[in-house]
Amino acid sequence: MSFRLSYRAEPDNPWFSWQYVRDNSDTILAALRDHASLTARAVLIAALVALPLAVAAHWFRPLAGPILALTGVLYTIPSLALFAFLAPYLGIGAVTVLSVVVLYALLVIVRNAVAGLRQVPPEVREAAEGMGYGRWGRLLRIELPLALPGILTGLRLATVSTVALVTVGVVVGRGGLGQLIFAGFQNNFYKAEIMTGTLLCVLLALALDLVLAGIGRAVTPWARGRAR
Repeated sequence: MSFRLSYRAEPDNPWFSWQYVRDNSDTILAALRDHASLTARAVLIAALVALPLAVAAHWFRPLAGPILALTGVLYTIPSLALFAFLAPYLGIGAVTVLSVVVLYALLVIVRNAVAGLRQVPPEVREAAEGMGYGRWGRLLRIELPLALPGILTGLRLATVSTVALVTVGVVVGRGGLGQLIFAGFQNNFYKAEIMTGTLLCVLLALALDLVLAGIGRAVTPWARGRAR
């Protein structure tokens, strides 16, 4: 996505300018929407991939080491190098950005989901078996609900890190708010543009984290009672 930027030169080049925000409100909102959309899609895809991996690592203990090692190795690859590797195959655009940020989110979600599943008390599993639950029934009715706090913690961490990482997508033309930050450097180091993109990234990360925290409190009322 390309953004048209209206630059109004200011002698003192302040770090924040309401004039810049007013003149470029449409561009800023478009960048914010794009950033939020990329973040939400990436975390959703990562969760859909990570949860089955976590269940596999929980059920089949010999697979836990390789799964965690693989996601750990992917996490250590420099983001720019990963963009450079995938872009020739996936093209320039949202698909490449989503692929990269999903790979980085996997480690956080998988580890927290595995930890949450392993923290389910053994006596609870034994009671579920005594009630006639099979492996799938125990997972869906007992283990996953009790592991929700750990899973949601992983989702919150992955979301915050994804908000930051999406900005690097500017190298393939889909960086959301990263477009503003990068354009500010290109535009004679226009501080107001850089700061606006940066502040909105921080506010978006905080807002999404609060939303997920609220969802977590709503779906795990027993955790609040236990904490009290």
